[in-house]
Amino acid sequence: MESSIRFVVITGLSGAGKSETIRCFEDLGYFCVDNLPPVLIPKFAELCAQSDGRINRIALVVDIRGGSFFDDVFDALESLEQNGFSYEILYLEAKEEVLIRRFKESRRRHPLSETGGIAEGIHAESARLEEIRGKATRIIDTTDISVRELHESINQYYGELPEQEKMLVTIVSFGFKNGIPLDADLVFDVRFLPNPHYVDSLRALNGNQAEVSNYVLKWPITLRFLAKLYDFVEFLGPHYVKEGKANLIIGIGCTGGQHRSITVANKLGDYLRTKGYRVVTYHRDVDRR
Repeated sequence: MESSIRFVVITGLSGAGKSETIRCFEDLGYFCVDNLPPVLIPKFAELCAQSDGRINRIALVVDIRGGSFFDDVFDALESLEQNGFSYEILYLEAKEEVLIRRFKESRRRHPLSETGGIAEGIHAESARLEEIRGKATRIIDTTDISVRELHESINQYYGELPEQEKMLVTIVSFGFKNGIPLDADLVFDVRFLPNPHYVDSLRALNGNQAEVSNYVLKWPITLRFLAKLYDFVEFLGPHYVKEGKANLIIGIGCTGGQHRSITVANKLGDYLRTKGYRVVTYHRDVDRR
């Protein structure tokens, strides 16, 4: 019986963009492993098949960094087929002069260069990879494409998610007195909203509790603000996805991070989920007093 796991083997010439490619797959939610010895691939596939569907998309980088282990790659792929796993091979390459320039810029030695000559290593690697290149499902030449264009190609060929789900939205509530989250892409200040802190019965509670959220949401100014916030973020979202952004971090701040920011963060998260986005809501300062 054929496995439902999507298995992508990434290989190709050193300097052609394999590291950037595996990051693309990580952003798409693939379980990724870099430089796994080919002899371990069948066992790894079996373990993933026993994950009860939690791991159903896998991307592996296999290249000549594995030394003599790389010679086992065809036996490993044959074993996958025998055990009911289908796979795709993504091969990355670039023109020799471009590869040489990239190695010079990175000041790294080519892994197959015995004398230190970059061209020598490229020729040796091309010869060694000739057979697996011939078996490739897809070949991407990165000579004349930007990192963004590479991401777009990977998304086109291997991104099975709806557009919205290609970007994870992280919503962080916080208190300005404890500092703005350093990694936030967008920050919204909700200190202008009526403050439950000044209501004795609500001071010790937080925005995750109905008494506080009901208080914050009963004011017309809160509802007007939320409508504008929803519209603004919904407008930006598709543009960030198109740009290739994998994670959008939105900070919602009030004075202490206990009441208003939590309420608004929860409401924004709920709204974006209805629009198909993957959302994580994190209340940074909820336990600080």
